[in-house]
Amino acid sequence: MLRRLPVALLVLFACHTTARPPDGPPARRIVSLLPSFTEILFAIGAGDRVVGRTQWCDYPPAAVQVPSVGEALPPNIEAVAAKKPDLVVLYNAGPNVTAAKQLERIGIRTVLIDMNRLEDVAPAARTLGRLTGFEPQADSLAHAMDRILDEPRPTPTTTLAFVVWDNPPIVIGRGSYLDELATHAGASNVFHDVSAPSAQVSLETIVARDPAWIAVLSDSGTPPAFAKRREWRAVRAVREGHFLLLRGSLFGRPSPRSGEAIRQFRALLAR
Repeated sequence: MLRRLPVALLVLFACHTTARPPDGPPARRIVSLLPSFTEILFAIGAGDRVVGRTQWCDYPPAAVQVPSVGEALPPNIEAVAAKKPDLVVLYNAGPNVTAAKQLERIGIRTVLIDMNRLEDVAPAARTLGRLTGFEPQADSLAHAMDRILDEPRPTPTTTLAFVVWDNPPIVIGRGSYLDELATHAGASNVFHDVSAPSAQVSLETIVARDPAWIAVLSDSGTPPAFAKRREWRAVRAVREGHFLLLRGSLFGRPSPRSGEAIRQFRALLAR
């Protein structure tokens, strides 16, 4: 099976509700419970205020020095509270809504922020800028992300399927950030007609749609274990070894590095 990565959880729990940022003074002690938020906080200059992170928050390198509070869907309330934060930033998904209420009940300010697609990065940056007092830096980052969104999409030159789980097969649809990356890089997702972020499909459906590439998140840089399984070799791209191995820390999350992810994606497709 594929290695479990946070992006798989984000795909399954993705939602699009909104949350109003809490009022109050600039946060000084922040627990960031999503890698994307941690990256944004460091990018706008508030990294030294992050006192807790998830085990998946691995960028920038300085973030790894911040103590981990473990998982994030949902978080360990006791571990978070032990960091004595004056702000906890959570991904806006069902399990975290309950966690946010628990934290608020013990007097810890929380904010739930959407982070499902490329267009969510700029609003998240502006929200975090307001909450930390780094508004000019956050606005600069937000404008950079808006420019990426405004760039014309290249004409697709190849096709792919994102496989985030293999048994049963789960693929990425057009509601996902990964689908956006493919579009910006010049590839057509053969499951773009699926409106949800992800969907379970049959292996026969993948065979029938015949993608030129199978894209997987792989921090190890090695093809997935299912590539050796007999049933998966019915997929032409698997038989031919046409895998796009995408580092989860770069490709698996909307972040200030999304522009770099698109550039690297294009380079991989041009091999």
